Amino acid sequence: MILTVTLNAALDVTYQVPTLRLGETHRPTAVDVRAGGKGLNVARVLHALGHETMVTGLVGGDTGAAIRADVRVSGLRESLFDMAGPSRRTVTIVSDGTATAVNEPGPPVSISDWADFLGGYHALAARASFVVLSGSLPGNLPDDAYAQLVRATGTPTILDASGGPLLEGLAARPSVVKPNAAELAETTGLSDPVAAARVLLGRGAGAVVASLGADGLVAVTERGSWRVRVPEALSGNPTGAGDACVAALAAGHALDWPTRLAEAVAVSAAAVPCPLAGDIDQATYARLRPAITVEELDAHANR
Repeated sequence: MILTVTLNAALDVTYQVPTLRLGETHRPTAVDVRAGGKGLNVARVLHALGHETMVTGLVGGDTGAAIRADVRVSGLRESLFDMAGPSRRTVTIVSDGTATAVNEPGPPVSISDWADFLGGYHALAARASFVVLSGSLPGNLPDDAYAQLVRATGTPTILDASGGPLLEGLAARPSVVKPNAAELAETTGLSDPVAAARVLLGRGAGAVVASLGADGLVAVTERGSWRVRVPEALSGNPTGAGDACVAALAAGHALDWPTRLAEAVAVSAAAVPCPLAGDIDQATYARLRPAITVEELDAHANR
């Protein structure tokens, strides 16, 4: 069972509009509302890939009740914990293949609600083969919240966070961290993603997989470094591509790195044609997967 943790779950509202113009009134051609947050998106992809998964995190208020209901309707198993504050909402406007997001920050979490979650998390993580920790932190949780969870986990973990939570999490030595190119540059001050990934590796990550959007990804581990590119340009909604990448990395944790990375790029690319984050297009995956090649970088640099 793969456990996905969403500490800042959200009710995601997605609008599809032909063209987005600042200051004008828009009438969407489609409106979708579903439970979201990065960990929930990862769980949806894992479920679509046929993997047993469990969703956990914090939810509260009427928004939290809607999140919990949608998770169950989606066929996902959940062990979500209640908090006093109402869960946040997000709004994504998709137009001409570009996604514009407005994300609420999430409510403060009380000391008692956090303590209750930690106690329940220990039991859930003990039953998991892999744990995914992803997304922003709500309200007043400290930057080391993910580090606390990594240290409490005996199974492999992947951390998908940015800023302080990423930096603090590195000290707990997660198995994999998955920043994007912008997060890498912000965290390290380096524009070269491979050099920046090596910095994070030196700070405690077991491996660094950096998503580069339409340019694929790079991965740096103690055993080698690789670059994987998307074999063709894709149009659609790229919002869920990073979460799909994380899902594939978690699902393939027993594979060798080149195969695992090729899977991650194929699954990530298969998310782009889908209107909603958390979905993948199986036909796109089937078409792209055989065309993906993995280039080894500096084969002996990390050995």
